Amino acid sequence: MSIDTGRAASFLAAHGRVLDRRRFALLTGEANPANREAVLAAVEGYRNRDGGYGWGIEPDLRAPESQPAGALHALEAIGDAGPGAAPATVRLFDWLDSVTLPDGGLPFALPVANPVACAPFWAETDSEASSLQITAGVAAQAHRVVRSDDRAGEHPWLARVTRYCFDAIDQLDEAPFAYVLSFALQFLDATADTHPEAPELLRRLQRYVPADGAVPVVGGAEGETLHLLDFAPEPGRPVRALVDDDAVAHDLDRLAAGQQADGGWAVDFTSHSEAAALEWRGYVTVSAVATLRANGR
Repeated sequence: MSIDTGRAASFLAAHGRVLDRRRFALLTGEANPANREAVLAAVEGYRNRDGGYGWGIEPDLRAPESQPAGALHALEAIGDAGPGAAPATVRLFDWLDSVTLPDGGLPFALPVANPVACAPFWAETDSEASSLQITAGVAAQAHRVVRSDDRAGEHPWLARVTRYCFDAIDQLDEAPFAYVLSFALQFLDATADTHPEAPELLRRLQRYVPADGAVPVVGGAEGETLHLLDFAPEPGRPVRALVDDDAVAHDLDRLAAGQQADGGWAVDFTSHSEAAALEWRGYVTVSAVATLRANGR
């Protein structure tokens, strides 16, 4: 089963954010300095003077304040851009260090002054409690970035947050919430090449991964599910050892079949504004094409 990248490009041209259009151009074009710089320039549009990111880079968190979720999305795009992003990354790590709680974890979200069009779970959270979900998600993307950024890899925040994630994952003794499991698996996969404890924790989490890799989101929209390729998108990575080849092939078929008539992909969760609904479609379209191309589709 194949996809039509031309129709995907048309969907993004008609409906996508500049950030996602730039990421798509880098993904499907040449990985040259101009395309990488264009992705970084698009990310900078969401940066605040404190070094963090907000302004709706997380589509359902539209407030301008810098947020851990903003850092997650920014790091993902910086990781796409590859080498040469050290100044922005180090400034972001400085900001993350400033909002990290005493135990080494990040709060799910920081206070929002004006919650208009923000999802309630972002605006109404406890900003004084560490969240493994958001911390593991941010740390996973941070480790992906530092593979090609030695200066950022030496930042003390990275060691601090990495220790928190290992300790919190080690304490899991029952099936975690779907997003916690997905981000924990992504974090362990991202650190498996450099931290000896990661592979063993990956094996321990395997008991919570269904045979088909599909984990329902309890309390989410009807049918909302995280899939195998959400936590194991890249072939050859350690997390792929948790699932068999048939399950991967089946999920690749599912993802390829998800391209809509307009060329984009849809989401199965609830968005909290019309803008967010469209922006999420652009984001997942880039992610779908990236995953399918990485797996030879």
